Amino acid sequence: MTDPTLDLGPQARIVARLAEAVRDEQLAAPTPCPDTPVSDLLGHLLHLSLAFRDAARKDLGPTTDTSPEAAVPALPPDWREELPKALDELADAWRDPAAWTGETRAGGVDLPGGIAGAVAADELVIHGWDLARALDLPYTPDLPALASAYGFLLAAAEDPNRGDGLFGPVIEVPPDSPLLTRAVGLSGRDPEWRP
Repeated sequence: MTDPTLDLGPQARIVARLAEAVRDEQLAAPTPCPDTPVSDLLGHLLHLSLAFRDAARKDLGPTTDTSPEAAVPALPPDWREELPKALDELADAWRDPAAWTGETRAGGVDLPGGIAGAVAADELVIHGWDLARALDLPYTPDLPALASAYGFLLAAAEDPNRGDGLFGPVIEVPPDSPLLTRAVGLSGRDPEWRP
């Protein structure tokens, strides 16, 4: 999972293009994340982008200390400008090989830089899928980011201490399913979810 050559830029751009497609009337639409409308998903994407940017820079503080369970702040009025900017900054920060080394923090949890990078890839891939599904748009994630996300999710699913895990119980899918379908199932989401 520690891959200092992984460029999160292509996946960040995919997420930014999906966000750009959101119409105002879709902000209240449901997503595959229970009780999470599109507006909250966008707010989460904005804040996780800032948190993982700072985690890569080892700039620990309020953005990296906030638990994922904390309430998502309201989507700011300028989110259409701020989210693509935050996604670009996240990708740029993880291009520094030093981001993948040593210790950092994200979501209030101390973890190795390489694991934090894999978590960032997972967040971008899975929440990109969430957003695409909510908007009923096609979705093809960046393959290296998807492979990293899948590796992270598989390791989490195989952890005997996981319980119901990071994102909910694993949804079983056929083992010969496409990699994205398997990753979505490992994330605790139903790959067949539709709005």
